[in-house]
Formats: sequence, structure tokens, C-alpha cells
Amino acid sequence: MEQKTCPAFKKCGSCQMLDLPYKRQLMIKQNRVKRLLSKFAKPEKTVGMKYPYHYRNKVQAAFGSAGGRVISGVYQSSSHKIVPVDRCLLEDVAADKIICEIRKMCPSFKIKPYDEVKETGFLRHVLVRRGFSSGQIMVVLVTAKEPFKSAESFVNELVRRRPDITTVVQNINGGFTSLVLGEKQRVLYGKGYIEDELCGLTFKISPRSFYQINPVQTAVLYNKAIGYANLNGEQTVLDAYCGIGTIGLCAASHAKEVIGVELNADAVNDAKQNAEINGIKNARFFCADAGEFLKETAAEGNRPDVVFMDPPRAGSSKRFLNSLLEIMPQKVVYISCNPETMARDLETLKKGYTVKKLCPVDMFPHTEHTEVVALLEQKENAAE
Repeated sequence: MEQKTCPAFKKCGSCQMLDLPYKRQLMIKQNRVKRLLSKFAKPEKTVGMKYPYHYRNKVQAAFGSAGGRVISGVYQSSSHKIVPVDRCLLEDVAADKIICEIRKMCPSFKIKPYDEVKETGFLRHVLVRRGFSSGQIMVVLVTAKEPFKSAESFVNELVRRRPDITTVVQNINGGFTSLVLGEKQRVLYGKGYIEDELCGLTFKISPRSFYQINPVQTAVLYNKAIGYANLNGEQTVLDAYCGIGTIGLCAASHAKEVIGVELNADAVNDAKQNAEINGIKNARFFCADAGEFLKETAAEGNRPDVVFMDPPRAGSSKRFLNSLLEIMPQKVVYISCNPETMARDLETLKKGYTVKKLCPVDMFPHTEHTEVVALLEQKENAAE
């Protein structure tokens, strides 16, 4: 495969492996997973991408000033220094072009980028999400304050220049924070969300929704996870850390019942709507802590047969792991974006479970990150 170069490679720091042939990257990731997890089970071969470029369907750019002109790009690794970027080999091409268009429009509309040191200016970030299958595009303008005097004329001109844009949302983030999005937002154009297809289902994606950024590999990952679970239509499935319900809803046609649990209330609302959009009747979603929910469900005499868990990079909480060991579902399918924390969690779960299968999936080509899916089955006599 042709190796591509990026002018911002050494400044940005996001693509740590871009200078390595893709086959070499996969080998490095395979060895890392093997080193960390082979004591639990032999990892399968890492599943890579056929075309490992422009896979990010969510692109966010920080806005700032340099030499009296508006710049946009990414923060240099471990800093808040903006590295100007017009085109990125990982990001969606249309999203990059839209961000450049917004940057060009700022001076004529007297929109100044936010200065987080002086706490002056208006535009902090621009986030663009594009549906890989649907082609729908959402633009989120993250501003430091709410009044946007030129909003109507600005959006009209933006959509005139980029008619492929489906919706535009203003998100207000006035705090001193490293978070991109604030709590408050208003729709400036369109519905305020987009839809995309994944594993044959339609999903609603709001500005604050968690949705996997690489839809091609997400389908690979979810099909692997659901295949590991070997559902036959008789099991009750708990989807912990369910987000907008993607994996639970994808598994619903193979299960008796799916229960999704998530702490983010916005995501839970999206999950409920996604079930309705797809006509799925055997899935319910709750806003709760997964560990507490698992204990309460068991206390009522209901124990899931299979648990899907997809925790953040920090891994699962001790509370949730202990709840699993107390309730002891027959199978656990653990999806991890961090093999280090997965190794730690599997060490805890080995008291009651045996890891039967492990498969790395390259969700983030040219970076150091690796996703891993594992099948855990209850040890004999463990639930007694």
C-alpha cells in the first residue's frame, strides 16, 4: 500500500505511526496485544483496514489567531498550541473543506476566534460529523457566548457555499475547560441531528452523542462481538456503557431482550429514539450506573445471560466488575479501546471467568491505539 505523508506530521503528534508501512503498524499492534493479553488467551490476527485513510467521520478543529489572521487546526500533543491543518489524512475530506470554508468566512462576518488566555473572542471550535452511509453532515459551531448576531446570514452563506450540509448547531461553551462542547445548544439550520446506518440499522446522531468515529471498522468490531456472544434468540442481553445503543440494538435481532444502561442522559434519549426508528421492540434503555443497575436487577430476580461492556479508556469501574462477579452472567463480551486497562480488568474477572477468545481490531490506523474484543465465559462451578 502506498505510504502517504503529511506536512503537519512532526508538529501535530496525533498520527504516531504515519511514517511506518501499514503492515508494520498492524504487526506492532498485534505484538502489543500479545504482550499484554496473551496470558489470558491467544489473540487472533489484528483486523486492519483495506484503505486506512480519511476514516474519521467526526472532525473537530480549534480556532485561534496567529499574526493577525484566523487559524484552525488541532492542538499539539499535550498542549493547547494550535497546529494549523487544512487537510488531514485521517479526517473526512468534506469535513476538512467545510472547516476551511468557515475559517475563510470569519473575517467578513467579523467573527473573532476565542482567546482562552485573554478570554476574548467568540468562536472556539468547529465540529463536523458526516454520516458514512447517509452522507448527511452536521456542523457544530462552538462559541464562548450565546448571542450570535450574524447567525442567520452566516449560516445562509455557509450552506450556499456548502449545500451538502444537512444541519448547523450552535453550542455554547463559556467555561475554562478542556472539553470541546458545553451543555447548552440551539439549532440554527436543519433538524439539529443527522442519521447514519450501521450494521443495517439507522442511528440518530446528536452533537453530544458518542458514535464510533470509524464506521467501517465499527461494523467489523460489532459483528465480531455479536459473533462471540453466539446469541440464539433466547438470551437476555445487558449492554453496559451503551451510549446511543449501537451494539445493543445491533444484537437485538439475535436476543430475547436487550437492556441498555448509560449515565449520559442525552445518549439514553437517543438510544430510545434509535430503537423506535428501527422498529425494535425488545430493547429498553435506562439512565443509571451500570454496576448499581446490575445489582438492582439481580435483586429483583432478573439476571442477564450475556453482558456487552464497552467502557472508556480508563477501563471499567471496580464497582461494575464486582457486580459482574456477584451476578455471574454466563458470558461477558468486553470491548476495549485500551489493552492496558483491559488487562487490569481481566485480572479481576478471572476469578469467575475464563477468556475464550481475543481479537484486536484496528479502529485507528496510523495511531498507537488498538481496540480489542474478548469473550469471557463463566468458569464451571463459579456461580455456585
